[in-house]
Amino acid sequence: MTNAYDEAYRRSIEDPEGFWGEIAEDVRWIKKWDKVLDDTNKPFYRWFTGGELNTCYNALDRHVEEGRADQAALIYDSPVTGNTVKTFTFRELRDEVAKFAGVLVANGVGKGDRVIIYMPMVPEAAIAMLACARIGAVHSVVFGGFASNELAVRIDDAKPKLIITASCGIEVSRVIEYMPLLNGAIDLAKHKPDGCIVLQRPEAKAELTERRDVDWSEAMEGAEAVDCVPVLATDPLYILYTSGTTGEPKGVVRDNGGHLVALKWSMKNVYGVEPGDVYWAASDVGWVVGHSYIVYAPLFHGCTSILYEGKPVGTPDAGAFWRVISDHKVNVLFTAPTAFRAIKREDPDGLLMKDYDLSSFRYLFLAGERTDPDTLHWAEEKIGVPVIDHWWQTETGWAIAANCVGLHQFPVKPGSPTKAAPGWNVRILNAENEPVKTGDIGALCVKLPLPPSSLPTLWNADDRFVESYLKEFPGHYKTADAGYRDEDGYLYIMARTDDIINVAGHRLSTGGMEEVLANHPDVAECAVIGVADDLKGQLPVGFLVLKAGVTKDHTEIVSEVVAMVREQIGPVAAFKQAVVVNGLPKTRSGKILRGTMQKIADNEEYKMPATIDDPAVLDEMDEALQGIGYASAREG
Repeated sequence: MTNAYDEAYRRSIEDPEGFWGEIAEDVRWIKKWDKVLDDTNKPFYRWFTGGELNTCYNALDRHVEEGRADQAALIYDSPVTGNTVKTFTFRELRDEVAKFAGVLVANGVGKGDRVIIYMPMVPEAAIAMLACARIGAVHSVVFGGFASNELAVRIDDAKPKLIITASCGIEVSRVIEYMPLLNGAIDLAKHKPDGCIVLQRPEAKAELTERRDVDWSEAMEGAEAVDCVPVLATDPLYILYTSGTTGEPKGVVRDNGGHLVALKWSMKNVYGVEPGDVYWAASDVGWVVGHSYIVYAPLFHGCTSILYEGKPVGTPDAGAFWRVISDHKVNVLFTAPTAFRAIKREDPDGLLMKDYDLSSFRYLFLAGERTDPDTLHWAEEKIGVPVIDHWWQTETGWAIAANCVGLHQFPVKPGSPTKAAPGWNVRILNAENEPVKTGDIGALCVKLPLPPSSLPTLWNADDRFVESYLKEFPGHYKTADAGYRDEDGYLYIMARTDDIINVAGHRLSTGGMEEVLANHPDVAECAVIGVADDLKGQLPVGFLVLKAGVTKDHTEIVSEVVAMVREQIGPVAAFKQAVVVNGLPKTRSGKILRGTMQKIADNEEYKMPATIDDPAVLDEMDEALQGIGYASAREG
């Protein structure tokens, strides 16, 4: 017997034009499309060609006109600025956005111009993004606090007319001044913007450069509100840079039409939320999750979106998430597994949860990296709501695989993001571009065309788009993830394809080993990498971060996890070494930097990742690895 998911998935693969054309009726068009899917220039597929619309109108103005004017659209919650809470209704947010769009126009920005937004987690970041969308300018958000050289690279690629920034960001209690970083980036960049708009924050006042910088508040005082500008469905909405294998960032392009259609649909069908519900993506606007599920999708769907300037722990404690859910009656939370591992580490018994009313809370969604079963079970047990892993990428803009609870809620299988989402024709292929058998690990690929809201190309780099994503598996998009599909059609994402390790000719998943390590009662977080070995090609090495309060001897814990891997995966894994560390190197979005760890272990040159959260962790990593004969110990 089929269910709503099976039917939606079948239709989306067999008749994508009919499927997405019907869904597209739910958004407000200025001019209907000529063609739902334009495949006249393969592999550059385009959705809703000929259609005209405005993203900002669908996010704000529409709801004001349709009766949601006084509903909360955006709630800003900032424990790092003295527990600031500020709520914008749809009307108030529309008015602020329309005025700031006027500021952009007054500063010479028009349709097709690029604007870089270099901002902390403040409402003005979302206002700036929506204002760009309102006038058809293309925004590129760069994570606030990125190093000058990395920002300079993005300035030279996007060639912005204007840069919007703030005087500082706040990381727990540390104030990071942005202007020295921005000034350094502009000095380094070949392209010079016409000007900068600077939001002055009381925590650190910036010194403005004459004739270049404009104060946000002063500009807003005299600004005239502007209306939405029609853009083509195929016009770019934003560029979001992601790390490239060459070290040069790739500018992922998102279009206006497909993005709006797919994201609005995902709110009800993937996340099970209705207009008026409160949705919280605990991410940052510098990342794709922040774009898709803080700023755009909830507003498209008429939901209230939470913008949180804080951390899961330390602002002030591991009860921070429960406080936000309780205070704002959050229905659905979407965050990274690493956030919950941090909470679990600080408060393993979930004692802080008992101080808050979580009766509004329905679902917890996790993504960003694979959710280990231990974290999943802990969250399920402590919160008592479905915990749903789902899998997607910067390039895709929304979930490739999920338990689409608005269509049909499948039983959760720990370690799996459930099944491919409608529109995503996921294939698991070997090196010869042939499907592998059920249960076998292969490269996870998506048969073209990709559904709406996925990247149509890279910014000014069509050849690189083909080279990076389409060349290796002709007719498919390469996710660069590896995994398998079980007999029930559930997908398992085990590792990046370069994290499948070869141990004496056996292809082994580091994800499988991490699953075992995470089950140890003293382990809060872990990672496994493959290090070079003359005899076996590669050998796995584990890194363990222990739960707070563990006093057991580290040697004992290491021998226990080694025995667990041997027992559960077998001697073939050749897992004999692990080391206890205080923390793992991560990006600011919570992804573990396994590639960098591997280079340190193998004593190879590596470039400091631009997205790293705490560079000091790398020195500790080197030291820990030396203790077991790797990293710089190999020089001897």
